[in-house]
Amino acid sequence: MTDIQIQLDRVADDAHLLDVRDLFIEFHTRDGIAKVINGVSYHLDAGEALAVLGESGSGKSVTAQAIMGILDIPPGKIVSGQICYNGRDLLSLPEKERRQVRGKEIAMVFQDALSALNPVFPVGWQISETLRHREGVARADALRRAVELMELVRIPAAKQRLRDYPHEFSGGMRQRVMIAMSLALSPKILIADEPTTALDVTVQAQVMDLLAELRRELHMAMILITHDLGVVADVADRIAVMYAGRIVEHADVHDLYAVQGHPYTKGLIDSIPRLDHKGQELATIQGLPPSLMDIPRGCPFHPRCPYRKDPICSTQVPTDQRLASGTRTSRCHFAKEVLDGTAA
Repeated sequence: MTDIQIQLDRVADDAHLLDVRDLFIEFHTRDGIAKVINGVSYHLDAGEALAVLGESGSGKSVTAQAIMGILDIPPGKIVSGQICYNGRDLLSLPEKERRQVRGKEIAMVFQDALSALNPVFPVGWQISETLRHREGVARADALRRAVELMELVRIPAAKQRLRDYPHEFSGGMRQRVMIAMSLALSPKILIADEPTTALDVTVQAQVMDLLAELRRELHMAMILITHDLGVVADVADRIAVMYAGRIVEHADVHDLYAVQGHPYTKGLIDSIPRLDHKGQELATIQGLPPSLMDIPRGCPFHPRCPYRKDPICSTQVPTDQRLASGTRTSRCHFAKEVLDGTAA
């Protein structure tokens, strides 16, 4: 590769709003070293929505915490990699500069709003405090802005509810308060970490619709972290599927729902209940996710994979294979066969 080509590739990479590059993260515990993130790479462009999908323990939230700079260190340790925002590596920034990015450029909505909100302060105070502390806004102006933010996230009678406490709101309304707080500083990227956890199906749909509307209205990029394929179809542009700390498949959302290029993704899609399969037994993925302190040799998914072929699957770590138009990738030795349905 020529020097000119290397420079062009670097410019192309830096053109992404957010670019996570070959990230490795470990957790040092009493029982040993847990290799939680093992070479994760994905990008996000302005105004785009990326869904990061996978079972619990796959590394979705840890990657988000590293992006936000709120990873507990120790026990966590970022071994290598880069997290570039607007061409700057966030991992190399001093904490003072990193704090300026956190909340103002990249904000996060946590999955448990009741735990994230302070129970002893009214929600209006909590929203306005962000503006007073970070922007130096006067108290009265900050409260007026809090009302506007509560109205933006469709909380009824926002002005009257300004002095209500978190326990006086329903689960769905508490999540809306969290979203309002995250939008207070007008971030360019919103990370929503399991935003519909513990909500009933109707409220889940309302929260996801709200996030989709806000993304369009505010021209904001979004990373949606979830284990539920059912909530991302109408929100995300692309999906990155994680397993054992790796991205195993990456594709346009409609392409991925239509046909899958990795056995794990196929297992997730097949396990979704369908109306046209009434009376049939639900499909499941056999076995359990691996221990991150003892990840299997070769392909981490091979002990659970119905398409495994030894010795290659149990001894060789698969690399990304480009599929279809070239923008789609799958980390499977037999990705092309899985995609076109010829895998045995």
